[in-house]
This record gives sequence, structure tokens and C-alpha cells, in this order.
Amino acid sequence: MGSCFSHGKQAQNPPASAQDADADGCKAVDNVDDAVSPPETSAPANSPPNAAPSPPNPGPIGPVLGRPMEDVRDTYTIGKELGRGQFGVTHLCTHKVTGQKFACKVIAKRRLVNKEDIEDVRREVQIMHHLSGQPNVVELKGAYEDKHSVNLVMELCAGGELFDRIIARGHYTERAAAALLRTIVQIVHTCHSMGVMHRDLKPENFLLLSKDERAPLKATDFGLSVFFKQ
Repeated sequence: MGSCFSHGKQAQNPPASAQDADADGCKAVDNVDDAVSPPETSAPANSPPNAAPSPPNPGPIGPVLGRPMEDVRDTYTIGKELGRGQFGVTHLCTHKVTGQKFACKVIAKRRLVNKEDIEDVRREVQIMHHLSGQPNVVELKGAYEDKHSVNLVMELCAGGELFDRIIARGHYTERAAAALLRTIVQIVHTCHSMGVMHRDLKPENFLLLSKDERAPLKATDFGLSVFFKQ
């Protein structure tokens, strides 16, 4: 194909009309920049001026949480194992930007074998959001779903399980035991007042915020919990 651009000096006898164009149907131009500049186009009549570009399409919808799937590892670094439950394994995780540490409960989707299992996970997320802000309930920071797992990022309770604290101490005085049980009853009362029944109360499901002797006690693992009408 012949070139559509004429380089150098202007032709002595430029064509006077479209019929005088060269055989390839391309007219000579004096400036190459004029040739490669895209033609100006006007926006469609129904488009506002300077309209923002359309947002990217979200990823596929996860079958468990019912929202676009997202890899928790894009935001957090997953670390050592902290504990295991019936459906999930809890790991230490660190926010990649802030460096703040959290606990990440990883629930393998292959273990969710029926509709009831999926509903349990959905309900756990809903209940933890519902109880958000309660001082003696572990705070849910975010829920993520990818192809293989559902990941619940939660407040880190570095003091570990109440069960382990009881074993380490060997025994509690009557006064200390009464204070502990008073806190547990208050937690249960708070949940019931908000229409939530935990249904799995045991020392393993209460965590201590730190290793301090007087660290706050927090309820966790709402996997078997349900809403109820008062």
C-alpha cells in the first residue's frame, strides 16, 4: 500500500479537488501531526459533559456470602495458626498497610457440604455485624470470600481462650470465679436483649483481650448462634 503522507516540501501542483487525489485515495498533507491527530468527536446527546468512566465490573458473586469474591490476601498477610474449631482454622493476620494485627478465621468451603452449613456461615457474619460495638463481643472487621474459603477478619484477643487460662491457673478463688461468671452472664444478657442466642457457651468460646490478669473477656464463635424473636 502506498503512503498516505507527503514528507518534505509541498508539491508544486497540488490537486485542486478530490478527483486529483493519488491512486490510494489519500490526500497529501503539509504536516504529519495534522494527519495523525484524531478527529474531534462530540459526545452523544444523552451523555453529560466530562462524564466519569464506568466503574470496572465486579468479580463473580460468591455462593456463600452473596457478594463479589475478594482475596483476603490482597489486604492481609496470613500468619501462624492460633486455633481450630469445627469448621474453621484461625490464623494471625497483619494488615499490609497499617501493620495492625488481627485474627482471621478461615472456613474451607469444601467443608460446607449442604445448604444448612452455608446458612450457618451467613448467619454468623450477620450476627457478628449485628453485635458490632458491644464491648464484650469480639469485633468483626471484615468478611471475604474466594474460590476456596470464607475468611472472617476479627479483633485479635492475644490473651487466648478462657479454657487455657483456667488450666494455667489451676483454680480460681470464689471471688474471682464470681466476677468471671458475672461477666459471662452480662454477655449472655446483652446477646439476648439484641435477639441473639449463642447456643455454644463454653470456656473455649470466651477470649481474653490480652495476657493481663484483668484483661476484658469477650465472646466469640457465633457459628451455632441464631436470631430469635423476643
